[in-house]
Amino acid sequence: MPMLATQIAADKTPGLEKGEKGSHETVKRSSNNLKKLFTKALRSTGVKSIFKSKTKPPKTPIDVVRRVTFLLAALDCNVDPKRFDKMQELDSLLHEMKSILYGSNECEPAVEACAQLTQELFRDNTLRLIILCLPKLNLEARKDATRIVANLQRQPVNSRLIASDYLEANPDLMDHLVSGYDDPGLALHYGAMLRECIRHQVVARYVLRSEHMKRFFDYMQIPEFDVAADATATFKELMTRHKSTVAEFLFENYDWFFTEFNAKLLESANYITRRQAIKLLGDILLDRSNSPVMTRYVSSKDNLRILMNLLREASKNIQLDAFHVFKLFVANRNKPSDIVNILVANRSKLLRFFASFRIDKEDEQFEADKAQVVKEIAELEAIGPLFSGELHKFPPTPTASGELYKTPTARIRQLI
Repeated sequence: MPMLATQIAADKTPGLEKGEKGSHETVKRSSNNLKKLFTKALRSTGVKSIFKSKTKPPKTPIDVVRRVTFLLAALDCNVDPKRFDKMQELDSLLHEMKSILYGSNECEPAVEACAQLTQELFRDNTLRLIILCLPKLNLEARKDATRIVANLQRQPVNSRLIASDYLEANPDLMDHLVSGYDDPGLALHYGAMLRECIRHQVVARYVLRSEHMKRFFDYMQIPEFDVAADATATFKELMTRHKSTVAEFLFENYDWFFTEFNAKLLESANYITRRQAIKLLGDILLDRSNSPVMTRYVSSKDNLRILMNLLREASKNIQLDAFHVFKLFVANRNKPSDIVNILVANRSKLLRFFASFRIDKEDEQFEADKAQVVKEIAELEAIGPLFSGELHKFPPTPTASGELYKTPTARIRQLI
C-alpha cells in the first residue's frame, strides 16, 4: 500500500535533525581551530613586527655627542678609513648634530638642545677629534663638520662662549687649522673653521704672535685661486677684527711685517694679489687705532715709491685704492725731507696726473680729497738738494673707479 507523503516526511525528519546537529558541531570546531591559529599567529615575532612601531626613541644631544666621540676615536685609530665599517653611521650622526645646531626647514634650533650639545662637545674633547679626523671623513661629512665647528664658536652656554676658554687651553688646534692651507683638498674646510675661531680675541692674539703669520704671505700666493682667496680672507680677518690686538702686533712687528707685505703683496706679479693688498693696506692705515703705525709707514720713501708705482697701474681699482693711501703721505704734517723732495721733484708729473684723474661716478669727497692733495703738492718747497731725476712717468689719461674710502681730508689730518 502506498505511503502517504506525510508519513515519508515524518520518517525523514529525525535524520535531518541529526545531520544538521553534526554540521553545526563541525563548524564550531573549525571556528575554534581558526581562532587558535590566529591567536598563535599574533603571538609570533614576525606578525608582531608588523603591528609594532619601528620608531626608536629619539637620541638626546648628549647621546649623539657620546656616540660621535666614540666613532671618531675609533676612526682616529684606524689607519685606513676605507676599512672603517661605521662610516655611514658617523656621517648620519654628524648630520644630525649639524641639524641640532642649525635647525631645519620645519623648525628653529632649540636653545637648550644647542647648549647641551655644545657643553658635551667641549667636555668630551669631541671638537679636537672632529678637527683631527677631518681628512678621513667623506666630503659631505667634512662639510657638516666644518659647519659644526663654525657654529660652536657662537654658541653661548650660561651666557658665556665656552669655545674661547677651550681654544685658549688648546692652542695647538690653531696650529693644525693654519697648516690646513698646505693641503688644497682640506684648505677651504680648515680655513672656514679658522676664521670662526678668530672671532675670539685670545685666538687671534695667539695666531698673530705665532710663526704662522709669516706663512700667510705664501698662502696668499698659492696657485690654486680658491685657496689663495680663502687665505687672503683669513689674513684680512686677522688684521682687522680685533683692533687693539692688531695695533699691538703691528707696533711690535712693524719691520718684518711691512717688508713682507710690500715685497710679496704690493709688488706681487699677480694683479688680484696687488689689488687685495692695497685695499687691505688702506683699511689698516686708516684705522684710528693704528695711527702710530700709519705715521711710520708714510714717513718712508721706499713706501712712497711703491705707492707712486701703484698709481701708474692700468687697473682703475688699484689706482683709486693707491690714491687713498698716497694722500696720507701728502697730508702728513711732519713729512721727512726725502718725502718732500721726492714729491717736489715729481710735482709737474703728479699735477698733470691728478688733473685728469677721474672716477666713473660723481663723489664729492673724492673730489675734495684730490683737490687737497693737489694744493699740498703745489705749495711744497724743497728741503735741501732735490733728487736728480724724476721717479715716475704717469699715464697721459688716468682714470679710476671702484669703492671709495669715506675718509675726509680733515679726518686724515687728525689721524696723522
